[in-house]
Amino acid sequence: METKTTTETATESSPTQKTSGDELKKKLTPQQYHVTQECGTEPPFNNAYWNNHTPGIYVDVVTGEPLFTSVDKFDSGSGWPSFTKPIAKEHVVEKSDRTLGMERTEVRGTKSNSHLGHVFDDGPGPSGTRYCINSAALRFIPVEKLKDEGYGQFLPLFEGKK
Repeated sequence: METKTTTETATESSPTQKTSGDELKKKLTPQQYHVTQECGTEPPFNNAYWNNHTPGIYVDVVTGEPLFTSVDKFDSGSGWPSFTKPIAKEHVVEKSDRTLGMERTEVRGTKSNSHLGHVFDDGPGPSGTRYCINSAALRFIPVEKLKDEGYGQFLPLFEGKK
């Protein structure tokens, strides 16, 4: 499978940025491993964050790289967490995905090279972008824990917001 080769190449070229497969199997749940390392998809409406409305950020479950914020999260009706944009465009990589007999754009974590989900052009304005992301690829950090967990630089994103 082309995606697996890409993952192996990225791991070999940047070994300090990603844990080995055996170490990841110990660190992640079976579902997290399946989604992030084997390009799996978790069930809609039956995952940790699809209906999470708590303010905070979502980080890569493998590396902790900040990926998305609740400020940019919206209810797409898809059953997966959906965002209008990443925290920083350079934290995600978009790749062509032609599996399942259709053409889509896959979203991967820049540092981890983990499969996160897909991006579509059916989101709300003005960009119309919908990042449809698997909860299993994410770890949520609520606003009140951002500073304690080393993500204090993101606190200004939530000032004046409920």
